[in-house]
Amino acid sequence: MDLMIIQKNIFEIRGQRVMLDFQLAQLYNVETRILKQAVKRNLYRFPPDFMFELNKDEVEKVVSQIVIPSKKHLGGAIPLAFTEHGVAMLSSVLKSKRAVEVNISIVRAFILLKQYNNNFRFLQKRIDELENKFNTKIENINEVIELLLAQPQPELEPKVKKAPKRKMIGFKLPKKTKRKS
Repeated sequence: MDLMIIQKNIFEIRGQRVMLDFQLAQLYNVETRILKQAVKRNLYRFPPDFMFELNKDEVEKVVSQIVIPSKKHLGGAIPLAFTEHGVAMLSSVLKSKRAVEVNISIVRAFILLKQYNNNFRFLQKRIDELENKFNTKIENINEVIELLLAQPQPELEPKVKKAPKRKMIGFKLPKKTKRKS
């Protein structure tokens, strides 16, 4: 299973990374209603931190972010959002080989996203440190420039030096002699 396809289907809702039921159904190659039925039969396995139902505002956001073309795509049903743990729990509810393979790929995609997030945090911290370091140095340079500009500057008149007399270059012409008349 291509991890990039899975990563494109992971969204942040309520501060959690989730996948929506219709996206998961598509990956598992089952109908959304079948996935929802399996979940409802085993609701005790899906506490609120594993799965939650989107509210109307969240559905509007999902539609506006072009995750789905329109509310009609949902067929009037409110989507369920599954966190990483909820997706892992789906493998115990959907007992097909494909479900297990897809779950493994999805968990790997969530892990990759966490690693990207950790790398991003590290890089952001390092950038902030460098920014602070350079801002301090720039402030020091600006102070020195301000001090130099505050000092009175002597009036300087440009001195023009005369060019030294040069010897002529080239052929030396013989001196003309005067003729006696």
